[in-house]
Amino acid sequence: MKILVIDDHVLIRQAMAGVLRKLKRDAVLLEAPNAAEAMQRLAAHADTELILLDLTLPDRDGFAVLGELRERYPRATVVVLSAEQDPEKVRQALGLGARGYIPKSAKADVIINALRLVISGGTYIPPEILAGGLSAPPPAPYAATDNPLASPEAAGLTGRQIEVLALIMQGKNNKTICRVLNLAEPTVKNHVTAILRALDVSSRTQAVIAVNKLGWKLPEIPKPNAGPGAT
Repeated sequence: MKILVIDDHVLIRQAMAGVLRKLKRDAVLLEAPNAAEAMQRLAAHADTELILLDLTLPDRDGFAVLGELRERYPRATVVVLSAEQDPEKVRQALGLGARGYIPKSAKADVIINALRLVISGGTYIPPEILAGGLSAPPPAPYAATDNPLASPEAAGLTGRQIEVLALIMQGKNNKTICRVLNLAEPTVKNHVTAILRALDVSSRTQAVIAVNKLGWKLPEIPKPNAGPGAT
């Protein structure tokens, strides 16, 4: 398991490395002091499964980084590690796709248990935040609904994944999707994997059948301009 810690404080990164070794002895630990280096690490290690993100970074807004991570690496689980415990920021982080919000002040065993919960598929919110009035359910994609497949958003799909799905419904292959949305092929493959997982299917054909049964309304994606001689 590859784990990336994004934090500009070297002591925090070192402390988290010790915690993470207790969580996963065989984990490959990666570090980045800012957003730019984080993206470089992920470009070289696109199979990273867990990302711990500090929202206070020297080169970019942490929430913007969180949104980009969820967009570009949908298969990775992102957990916010922050010194701030503002309920509104917790809501915003969860709404952008974070699977947990862990205070830096938390003890090592609390962090380990929180990460175990997240890795097992849960979402961690600090008890003190819940006690302080975080009563509203987290925004999509983790909001609870009577029907988790009532819409693409309720199923946990991001805006970009919905666009990819719309093109899949048009019968487009990955290379065409790359051209239409201006995405790299590995990114499209990651989005397709996330879509199949959300629909609990194993193929694009099954995905199309499932979406038709669900009656989802998907956006109209313009076709790419045909080049000379194209048919």
